[in-house]
Amino acid sequence: MDVLVIGAGGMIGRKLTDRLLAAGEIAGRPIDRLTLADVAAPAVPAGAGLAVESVACDLAAPGEAERLVERRHDLIVHLAAIVSGEAEADFERGYAVNLDGTRMLLEAIRAAGGGWRPRLVYTSSIAVFGPPFPGDGTLPIPDDFHTTPQTSYGTQKAIGELLLDDYSRRGFVDGVGIRLPTICVRPGKPNRAASGFFSGIVREPLAGLEAVLPVDDDVRHWFASPRAAVGFLLHAAALDTGLLGARRTLTMPGVSATVAEEIAALERIAGPKAVALIRREPDPTIRRIVSVWPSAFDARRALDLGFTADADFDAIVRAHVDDERGGRLPF
Repeated sequence: MDVLVIGAGGMIGRKLTDRLLAAGEIAGRPIDRLTLADVAAPAVPAGAGLAVESVACDLAAPGEAERLVERRHDLIVHLAAIVSGEAEADFERGYAVNLDGTRMLLEAIRAAGGGWRPRLVYTSSIAVFGPPFPGDGTLPIPDDFHTTPQTSYGTQKAIGELLLDDYSRRGFVDGVGIRLPTICVRPGKPNRAASGFFSGIVREPLAGLEAVLPVDDDVRHWFASPRAAVGFLLHAAALDTGLLGARRTLTMPGVSATVAEEIAALERIAGPKAVALIRREPDPTIRRIVSVWPSAFDARRALDLGFTADADFDAIVRAHVDDERGGRLPF
């Protein structure tokens, strides 16, 4: 297989790259070549056992998508995006990256022609959903719930899902869209995602640092670990798309938890000294954005198709401790 990962410089992209290199195959098909693309050329992991190319590419720039897909890859994983808070703050950039870049990629594939029909795994988001939610937010959102996003980021992702459906229907790509839960606990430094505090209130205390909590303890959300997210991508890459029908995008399974339940999991694993590092500092802008996000799903389609999630929020915290901190706790 010839594999292209777009957005390979991001956290999920790096972790996916590591998994691909470690496995060396997808669904029994050996990976012969791996191309890593991002706005800045991603670092190539040392000791890669196969041919790896790193390229700098801005999908929203004219001609860049066409250049990127010249190799006619068998599998393309599209992770490139700017995050929710940044897309809300910078309207033009959000549409340029999250929508125009996606459409230019699809158009470049279509224009290549010649019967080339790659598997395209597109990362969408649960931000495509907006209120009113079932039971005024007390019931899980089913697979057939309408998409009415209340943020620019969610709108951009919802349009991308429709494009994926149509380009798949027309035979230009063999698309699978996955609506990712909020990924938690994200390693590294905070980004501009409105959801970043969900990771911060766990990640920083586990490093012995203070964390800011901008919302109330009863805010509930839908989560998956980075480890689970990479598993979703790999499963989507190998999925029998004949089982999807016309609806190419699936809501991924996850863990529904409140901020209070996050904090309780942190305390069970790292103790009260870690929890004491959380400082409450209300932020009306973040509260407004988060208030229109969904909090729980009945992801039956994805589960029936073999996608698997973390068992609970304790498992999400432990995955971060094991994968990012070598099993070390701060206290």
